[in-house]
Amino acid sequence: MKKWQEMTHYAGLDWAKDHHAVVVVDAGGRIVADFEFEHSLEGWKSFADQTSAWPNLAVAIETSQGAAVDQLLQRGYTLYPVHPVAAQRYRERKAPTGTKTDHLDAWGLGDALRVDGHGWRPLQPLDAMTQQLRLLCRDEVSLIEQRTALVNQLQQALLEYYPTALEAFDDWTDAFTWEFILAFPTPQALVQAGKRRWEKFLHTHRLWRPETAPKRLALFAQADQFKASDPIVRAKSQLAVSLCKLLVTLGKQLALYRQEIEALFRDHPDHDLFGSLPGAKKVLAPRLLAAVGSDPQRYGSQEVLQSIAGTAPVSYQSGKLNKVRVRWACDKFLRYTVHLWADCFRKASAWGQAYYDQKRQEGMTHACALRCLGQRLLKILFRMLSDKKPYDAELHARNQQKHGSWVLKLANPAAA
Repeated sequence: MKKWQEMTHYAGLDWAKDHHAVVVVDAGGRIVADFEFEHSLEGWKSFADQTSAWPNLAVAIETSQGAAVDQLLQRGYTLYPVHPVAAQRYRERKAPTGTKTDHLDAWGLGDALRVDGHGWRPLQPLDAMTQQLRLLCRDEVSLIEQRTALVNQLQQALLEYYPTALEAFDDWTDAFTWEFILAFPTPQALVQAGKRRWEKFLHTHRLWRPETAPKRLALFAQADQFKASDPIVRAKSQLAVSLCKLLVTLGKQLALYRQEIEALFRDHPDHDLFGSLPGAKKVLAPRLLAAVGSDPQRYGSQEVLQSIAGTAPVSYQSGKLNKVRVRWACDKFLRYTVHLWADCFRKASAWGQAYYDQKRQEGMTHACALRCLGQRLLKILFRMLSDKKPYDAELHARNQQKHGSWVLKLANPAAA
């Protein structure tokens, strides 16, 4: 990666699924190259050949990840990712009428890099282990979202023809609920199976509890008394069985993903640092490492990290008007992970719960209070990354006491 002072030419790359548009400008803003190439081996060879005349070339692109970014990094280019909203403004600077073409997008990016790029941060590539962990965690979340969609469809189908099943079990993300539908696909099949098979199912899946078993057995015995018409039962039971088979397969794949993520996280050099975070545990600790990374220099300051995570608000000031709003332009995966971590942290930390309760008393919503707590947690995490030291609850408590933190007074009035 080369320094900004070394750059002599500036390229804007407008990427697409199967082809990319490129415009290269020199230090004076003159277009010296304007071409398109396919996203293929031959296409990328053509790109390298057509840009070989400018070894000190900086590239602006409207993303920070994906196949095009990967190819550019493999070839050693210095990349400057641009937010889509900013990219739109740069294009409008070239065409105020609203005209949009791939050429204008690439030209706007390249010329903006030439004019404003001295203040931009180049994309810092992740180490191989962290990059693999990030991709695995992101894909795991995507698969979980697909599972949620399938579960919602399953519950809707059961609502139409099999309400007893919904009443018997609460959490339909558990695999035993899918196995229940596969074993007893209709209310009639459940009743005909009889008490011995019901009890065997509950024991096999370790669901037998003295406080819940009698109620479930009573529900099973009366399952066919409140049912839909036969055409609905036949059609919706087929859908429910199909969805359950998909969910069983998806559940097995998610288990494999979790094993791979935990193994990779266990071998990562920063395992102890992220593993020490209260509330993170086995699921969120790898996701936090994947989302944040292990190099604080990627951000430069905690404020940048907080902005990327979406916990820092956006200010709007004009004349006497001065207000703030939620920051929506951020890394959605990081924001979602920090939100979950803040919710788990408050349950594992006395001062975290006190901070959350105070924000709620001030009139904030649940999400807003967690966002404020996440803002504070990211400040701690950034310092941990900079010092390469795990979380120390006692050290944090001493710092709170030293600075007279109002949170400490709420969490432990005697210590304050």
